Amino acid sequence: MTESDSKLFGLLGKDIGYSFSRNYFSNKFRAENLQHEYVNFDLENLSTLKSLLKRDDIYGMNVTIPYKQEVIPFLDEIDPVAKAIGAVNTIVFKDNKRLGYNTDHIGFQNTLLNYLKPHHDKALVLGTGGASKAVCYVLEQLKIQVRKVSRSEGPDRKAYHQLSAKDYKEHSLLINCTPLGTHPNINAYPPIDYEKISKKHLLYDLIYNPEVTAFMKMGKAKGAGVVNGYQMLVDQAEASWNLWMD
Repeated sequence: MTESDSKLFGLLGKDIGYSFSRNYFSNKFRAENLQHEYVNFDLENLSTLKSLLKRDDIYGMNVTIPYKQEVIPFLDEIDPVAKAIGAVNTIVFKDNKRLGYNTDHIGFQNTLLNYLKPHHDKALVLGTGGASKAVCYVLEQLKIQVRKVSRSEGPDRKAYHQLSAKDYKEHSLLINCTPLGTHPNINAYPPIDYEKISKKHLLYDLIYNPEVTAFMKMGKAKGAGVVNGYQMLVDQAEASWNLWMD
């Protein structure tokens, strides 16, 4: 691909007018003196995805909530890491094939390692969607024990109301992989017991808008370390860029 080529890139998701990706990549294209365009493919459902993926003017896509898992059957090939995670957030259109990758794990690991302390050896992962799958993959690679938490219990997860004082004490790393607290619903937060949070805890919120979420505020009030998802987004975006431009 030469600089004179004009290619179309985009973000696949639902209700994504707020998205980070469009501004980030549009600015990056301008900075790199590339004539590419980045748009939102905001789909109510995936009924039109098949025809969208057949377009010959699209070179790459990012995938966000709620389609990181649902998009997989529509792709021609899945990278082994994305397959292991069970979610795709980057699609490369190459040689008439749609190739699925996951760069969320790169962004999450890069950021987490800047804050991780030796006692953060067990984690509560809040939410079970596509982003949480990448988070769990990274934690398992780092030998951090994972307990998944969701609104309802399951064979591999606890419901929020089932968390005990021991769970909070032993799991000093809490990661919010839900959309609770995202703008404009900034007063929402995962229904954990914030009274059990201490200065030994690290609360990592994958949300980046607002910059300080209700989840983070309530953790900070208890002396916990907090971090949002902005740098994770930047790092995963850069990894997507590298795949597209390879």
